[in-house]
Amino acid sequence: MKIIKNRVAKLSFVALLTTLSAAMLHAPTASAHGEKSQAAFMRMRTIHWFDLNWSKDEVAVNETMTISGKFHVFAGWPETVDKPEVSFLNIGIPGPVFIRAGSWIGGQLVPRSVSLELGETYEFKVLLKARRPGDWHIHTMMNVEGGGPIIGPGKWVTITGSMGDFVNNITTLTGETINLETYGLDNIYFWHAFWYALGLAWLAFWIRRPLFVPRHIAITSGKADSLISGTDKKIGIGFAVGTIAIVATSMGMTAEKYPVTTPLQAGLMRGIQSLEMPETTVSVKVEDATYRVPGRAMQMTLTITNDGDAPVRLGEFMTASVRFLDSDVAEDETGYPDDLLAEEGLTVSDNSPLAPGETRTVEVTASDAAWEVYRLADLIYDPDSRFAGLLFFYNEEGDRQMVQVDAPLIPSFI
Repeated sequence: MKIIKNRVAKLSFVALLTTLSAAMLHAPTASAHGEKSQAAFMRMRTIHWFDLNWSKDEVAVNETMTISGKFHVFAGWPETVDKPEVSFLNIGIPGPVFIRAGSWIGGQLVPRSVSLELGETYEFKVLLKARRPGDWHIHTMMNVEGGGPIIGPGKWVTITGSMGDFVNNITTLTGETINLETYGLDNIYFWHAFWYALGLAWLAFWIRRPLFVPRHIAITSGKADSLISGTDKKIGIGFAVGTIAIVATSMGMTAEKYPVTTPLQAGLMRGIQSLEMPETTVSVKVEDATYRVPGRAMQMTLTITNDGDAPVRLGEFMTASVRFLDSDVAEDETGYPDDLLAEEGLTVSDNSPLAPGETRTVEVTASDAAWEVYRLADLIYDPDSRFAGLLFFYNEEGDRQMVQVDAPLIPSFI
C-alpha cells in the first residue's frame, strides 16, 4: 500500500511540475514575422499593398490607431497558389498586442472572409486598439484559403502604458455590458482545474496496478484477462458515465443561463466593391528583364507609350512591398518604413517627360540592398522565374496612374 501511495505521489508531482513548467516557461518575444522567408514570387505576384498609412507611431494602451491604404490583386496570380476566392483581411502582429476593433474593404465592414477578383484594386482600413506595451512590428496581411498568409509591409509601433489598465468592453444583444478581457475567467479556471483533477484521479487508479514489465509478462504468458478485474471495469464505466453526466448537466445549465446565443459567423462575403482607378493612358511592354547578382539591381528594357493628353514621367517601381523611387519625380510623404523604401533606387536612361502620342524605349534600373535583405533575389532560383510589380507614372500636376508589369526575369552573374 505504501508503494502505491509513493507511486501516486510521484506521478502527481511530475504531472504538476510538467504543467507549471509549460505554463511558466519564458519564450522570447517575436519582433517580426518572417516575411523575408516567404517565397519571393508569392510577394511579387499575389497582393500588392500601396498608399499605406499607419495613423500613429506611438499609442497608449486602450487607444486606437488605423492602418489604411489600397491593395491590388495581381492579374498574373501564380498557378501554384489558390486563387483568393476565400480571403480574410488581417494584421500580422506578434501575439495579441492589439485587438482588431473593425475591418473595412471598399467601405464595407468585413468581419469575415471575402471573395476578391483578380486584377482589381481595393481600398481598406483596419481599426486597432492597443493592448500590450512594447515595440511591435505591425504588418498588413491577407489570409488566402489554400494559399496561406500573404504578408505586406510592416512598421514599428510603440505602445505605452500598462497592460493591467486594458479593458475591452462590449454591449451584448441583451443589453449587458461586459469586459471581454476578463469575462468568464473564473469559470475557465474552475473547469481546467476540475478536468485536471479528474484526469489525475483516473491515472492514480490505474497506477496502483502492476506497471510495464509485469503487464508485459502477463500478456506474453496468455494471462491478459487477469490484468483487468470486474471492479476495474465497473470503475471505468463509472468514470465514463460520470463524465457524460457532468458534460450534459453543465450544457443544460449553460443553456438555461444564456438562452440567447448566436453562432459564429463564418459565411463568405461576395460583391465587395473594388476601387475605380483613374483610366490608364500609358501602356508598357517589357522587352526583357535581368537581375544583376553582383550589383543587387534589376534592369528592365521597357517600351512605353503615352496615349494621354499630358506628358508623363516614371516615378516609382513597387514590388513585394519594396518601393524604388526616382527622387526627381516622386517622393514619399507617408512615413513608409525606411527598410522598404529606396528613395533614389530607380534610374531611367531617359526620364524626360514623355509627350502625348510618343513611344519610347528606355532602360530602367531598380537597385537597392533590399533585393538581398528581403531575399527577393531568390526569385532567380524559382522554376517559374518571373517578376511582377507596379509602375507609377506622374504628370506635371502630380496626378498618378498605375501600370502592372509581369515578365520573365533572367539572372546575370557578371
